[in-house]
Amino acid sequence: MAVDELDTRILRLLLEQPRTSVREYARILGIARGTLQARLDRLERDGVITGTGPTLSPAALGHPVLAFVHIEVTQGHLDEVGEALAAVPEIIEAFSITGGGDLLTRVAARDNAHLEDVIQQLIQLPGVVRTRTEMVLRERVPHRLLPLVEAVGRASASAGRAADEKRL
Repeated sequence: MAVDELDTRILRLLLEQPRTSVREYARILGIARGTLQARLDRLERDGVITGTGPTLSPAALGHPVLAFVHIEVTQGHLDEVGEALAAVPEIIEAFSITGGGDLLTRVAARDNAHLEDVIQQLIQLPGVVRTRTEMVLRERVPHRLLPLVEAVGRASASAGRAADEKRL
């Protein structure tokens, strides 16, 4: 899906000012509300925009310990283990991966003892062979998408200029 300059400006506004109304976004961008709504609908339909809810802090919810747990799974049991992980509330995310392990999970815990309890729970899941845990000491780059959106927008604008120059 191609993201053009206007899409990039829309996405930047959504990321920088997530609580602003569609009407206000249209005013800021200098476009009709209908144009903005059509763009938002297309970006959602194409899977570029995947949610609009708030971003929550596990630490503020009483779970300041963050760890990444690599899980090695018995061959043929990846789906079952993935489904079982969904039932563990401390698992924030889980991904199938290549390399050292089959799954990578992000786990939030109240303290180190709680993290150990969660890991013990994971080890006991049918199909789990072993785990390897890496504790987070400090977040260096928070979750972000704006730099990527801007890079995609620059690449799109650059490709558009190159196509225009070719036509001349």
